[in-house]
Amino acid sequence: MALIHLAIFLPVIAAILIAIVYRYVKDVHLGWFALIVPAAIAAYLFTLIPTVSNDGPLHYTLNLMPRIGMNFDVYIDGLGLLFAILISGIGTLVVLYSIGYLSKSERLGNFYVYLLIFMTAMLGVVLSDNVLMLYFFWELTSISSFLLIAFWYKKDKSIYGAQKSLLITFFGGFMMLGGFIVLYIITGTLSIREMIANVDLVIDSNLAPLAVVLVLLGAFTKSAQFPFYIWLPDAMEAPTPVSAYLHSATMVKAGLYLVARFTPVFAFSELWVWLILLVGLFTLLWASFNAVKQDDLKGVLAFSTVSQLGLIMSLLGAGGLAVNSGANESIFTVAVVAAVFHIINHATFKGALFMIAGILDHETGTRSIRKLGGLLTIMPITFTMTIITALSMAGLPPFNGFLSKELFLEAMFELSNANFSVLADWSVLFPILAIVGSIFTFVYSIKLIHGVFLGDRTHETPKEPHEAPALMLISPIILSALVVIFGLFPNILSQTIIDPAAMSILATDTQLNTEISHWHGFNNPALWATIAIVVVGLALYLFRHSWMFIYDYHKEQFTLNYLYDQGLIYSQLGSKKATDGVMTGFLRDYMVYIFGFFVVFGIITTFFTGLPIDFDNYSEIGIQDVVLVIIILISLFIIMMTRSRMVSIIMLGAIGYSMALFFAFFRAPDLALTQLAIETVTTTLFLVCFYHLPKKSKHEEAVGFKFTNFMISVGVGAIVILFGLAAYSNRLFESISKYHIENVYELAAGGNMVNVILVDFRGYDTLFETLVFGIAGIGIYALMKAKVKGKDDDNEEHA
Repeated sequence: MALIHLAIFLPVIAAILIAIVYRYVKDVHLGWFALIVPAAIAAYLFTLIPTVSNDGPLHYTLNLMPRIGMNFDVYIDGLGLLFAILISGIGTLVVLYSIGYLSKSERLGNFYVYLLIFMTAMLGVVLSDNVLMLYFFWELTSISSFLLIAFWYKKDKSIYGAQKSLLITFFGGFMMLGGFIVLYIITGTLSIREMIANVDLVIDSNLAPLAVVLVLLGAFTKSAQFPFYIWLPDAMEAPTPVSAYLHSATMVKAGLYLVARFTPVFAFSELWVWLILLVGLFTLLWASFNAVKQDDLKGVLAFSTVSQLGLIMSLLGAGGLAVNSGANESIFTVAVVAAVFHIINHATFKGALFMIAGILDHETGTRSIRKLGGLLTIMPITFTMTIITALSMAGLPPFNGFLSKELFLEAMFELSNANFSVLADWSVLFPILAIVGSIFTFVYSIKLIHGVFLGDRTHETPKEPHEAPALMLISPIILSALVVIFGLFPNILSQTIIDPAAMSILATDTQLNTEISHWHGFNNPALWATIAIVVVGLALYLFRHSWMFIYDYHKEQFTLNYLYDQGLIYSQLGSKKATDGVMTGFLRDYMVYIFGFFVVFGIITTFFTGLPIDFDNYSEIGIQDVVLVIIILISLFIIMMTRSRMVSIIMLGAIGYSMALFFAFFRAPDLALTQLAIETVTTTLFLVCFYHLPKKSKHEEAVGFKFTNFMISVGVGAIVILFGLAAYSNRLFESISKYHIENVYELAAGGNMVNVILVDFRGYDTLFETLVFGIAGIGIYALMKAKVKGKDDDNEEHA
């Protein structure tokens, strides 16, 4: 096990320790202990930056389940290292922030256990080279995020949001697993690196489109792309530290990571690149438009997150589209560099904004923008951080968001000028959609600043507003400082972080030598687009009361949330109806289902395989065999026709004794004796028990002939006989009886082969069979001792 394996599992180890400590220690805030874990991981990962950027990727193997190929192979390249640093670095700041945000009265043990498990899951996702391990950690993120979102489980909205996120992301994860299986069928490997190396096999495969769709379903659901975004706004019911962590640097970025990681595998596919580009741009526009109407601070930030994720997704699609179409290589470089840079920038300004929203909620008692306002002089530090981060999100200089937004617009303009074989006449829509989405981004960013801090005080806050304590300010101050630093000095990240990550998406060793600057001259269309965004955005915000009425036409019945809710309701009703129709409470109905399924698939198997039967090696049928079969058939007929329990039991015993005679004729006296003993005991017990049962029962009522049951019975008998004859006629292996004959005395020192098989060769099997009989005996004893009240007893008690 390498040190990186330990680093990935360190949060889980710490979670176990926290769970133990929390049972006995309630006075100390567990956040101080949890803080050590992400800080240590981040420090270790920072030491790997020079190695990865200069010497190339690192690879470590840990064999977990080699027989199925599920090995914990860690691959640390620029892309994985970038995401791992974001996960651990932002995680450190989130834990520090949570110490001030959460009081000791909260279930801190649960919170930090869930948070640390989630941290391990995300590190596993971005550092796993094996797709099965990636899937394992992927679903672990869904489970742990479900627990985090439902942390305040007494609130209905928390449970609703957690359930929605789990259902949607689990669906996507399951589809993604299907995509991985298809890729394994195509390439014969579970390693992502080897899949990239065997991309020619993927290109030539007819299964590639299926793999594309399945993998993208996983990416789109996790990264909240349209139409799967509906889970993310409801996930805002989680505590603010959770929102800041999940939706700025971790969970929602997992889908972006998946697309970036598999771009070298699928960039050849027009289906891949067009889906990513168009879905990303539409998500950007749709979410930014809907963010403007939100009144809840976290609601604005939730839709803002969806919008920003769409922006990054479209950049990844633009890079793949340029490669796919053989367009100018600079398009690919600009798009991928912009995507990587904006992933970093979004983590900084969005993490800070979520923490600021938590501060406002914590210190004023509300997140409603209508109830806030005029807080500039009361909360000057919070206002300063909001100005920096909101303007960065709006794409204004000199902040980091401006630089990546400029690269985004530049990539869209270059794509519109390229000559694509597909949608060539519609490529002008790329910059238009990008600009319109950015305009609404500017509007809701200004809304956050003006609606909360400027204007007159509303005096409608449940608490008297005041500045937050230092513990809650440190983390957003650090993130706000990074927004400014990365904006003023962007190239400190170019050679060490951005270029290695972009090269991983490129799947190339060629150094990019990216240079990011604020000024590109007046001939840069992105500059004029930014000016237009600011001018139009300001006009829309100033005259917002004149056009906001358009949101009134978006009725609830025509929303995706309504479709989701109705889908849940009708699926529950449908499943209940189907269950009530199948689960009748009668054992005979369940036997019909089981045996009917057996007969149908037995017939299908027989039809397609033929079941060749060879009668040459079978023994002759003697007169005694015919007599016993006739006795068994007569006994079965009497059981079906009689109304008497006693007669049924006796006839059932006759069948058992006939089987004992069969064993005797087949020269198995020990089995015959066992069968005789068991049949005698069970028949006696049945007679004793049924003697004490009430005389009246449904068994004594006339039962009509049921053709379906008759056909199933005949079918089961015929299929069992056919399968038995076919199995005997087509033996694939030598009988194990020869081994027993040769070794029964030498290995087990026994003379009776059956006893030796039961006690020695199959000792564990016999032991557990004995255990089953013991458990059944205890159950029977409990039933005999239990006093079952009837209706008469209930009536007497109520009387």
